[in-house]
Amino acid sequence: MITRETPGAVRVIDLTGFTVLPGLIDCHAHVLGNLKDLSASAPLRMSSAQGALWGVHNLQIWLSHGFTSLRDAGESDLSYGQFALRDSIRMGLIQGPRMVSAGNYISVTGGHGDADVLAPDQALPLRPNLANSVDDVAAAVRHDIKYGADWIKLIATGGISDPMSDFNVQELSEEQMAKAVEVAHRAHKSVMAHAEGADGIKAAVRAGVDSIEHGTMLDEEGAALMATKGTWLVPTLSVIQRYATMSKPNGLDTVALEKSRAILTFQSEALQRALKHHVRIAFGLDDDPDYLPREFTALVKGGLSSVEALQAATIRSAELLRLSTYVGSIEKGKLADIIAVSGDPLKDISAMQHVVFVMKSGEILLQPTPPDKP
Repeated sequence: MITRETPGAVRVIDLTGFTVLPGLIDCHAHVLGNLKDLSASAPLRMSSAQGALWGVHNLQIWLSHGFTSLRDAGESDLSYGQFALRDSIRMGLIQGPRMVSAGNYISVTGGHGDADVLAPDQALPLRPNLANSVDDVAAAVRHDIKYGADWIKLIATGGISDPMSDFNVQELSEEQMAKAVEVAHRAHKSVMAHAEGADGIKAAVRAGVDSIEHGTMLDEEGAALMATKGTWLVPTLSVIQRYATMSKPNGLDTVALEKSRAILTFQSEALQRALKHHVRIAFGLDDDPDYLPREFTALVKGGLSSVEALQAATIRSAELLRLSTYVGSIEKGKLADIIAVSGDPLKDISAMQHVVFVMKSGEILLQPTPPDKP
């Protein structure tokens, strides 16, 4: 806890020459599994236990980049390994960023959140996250909440990484999403919506979701609507930029590569519309955490100032996740989540590549290597 009083025998940590910042927050993480395997079938080739063990490894990478909090934006794991990781961190069994988490992706059959990419004669049994009616959606939301979801993840449109869906097509109906919001909010849970295409974005916003993930084809009407409703945008810029320029696809389907190149042409203008209408923006990666610094660069190149990009990953993300009482800034009464970087990110945002110190809740997890003595 940060206080104004200095207790006796306090340890002095010398960060002279570094830039000190609040602990960072990623609002769009996927923590389970081998995040370098981009094939659509990856979740089907890994047990829940193995995926969670990968998650323990992955969480250390988030910490090493200065991310002391994150939101898991949903998984394809019927055993909810992400909840086990979240709870294990809270109990001190493993080390990692503090987590809030969505459950499974709530999707229509054949939609972006349908993990069954097999041939029709090899199809999987219907999973509880697949919702083809309003009642199905309500049941799926309740199922996630039953097992510990902090957030509900809706798939409003098609996406990029799967071989089946069209990113421009709305999948869940507005009525379905409104029911999800009603059930979730009644249980004091928040709702996020994967939404790429303009129609799906607007339907999700009208339905009352708390945040739009990606928003890559956001139009003027949608941006104005988000501003009016107070809906957050988590733009996840760098992941599509990376996919569209990959020389080695790492299992990403050819169709997904083509989709990433096609949708990238909409990304810049969509972000400009969000900025024009003063839509609230939070930081989210949606990628292998080794690439976390790239999102800062993408936000600044996209039109945010360095200060705004840093705020997106600190106080703004804390506000979206309703954690701003505890984290997101360095001030009295908040948890001692503090990092330091080499260089000045206000002058050059690439300084975020060089995290040298990480403290979470007063515990030092990374500190500068002292210079060699002559």
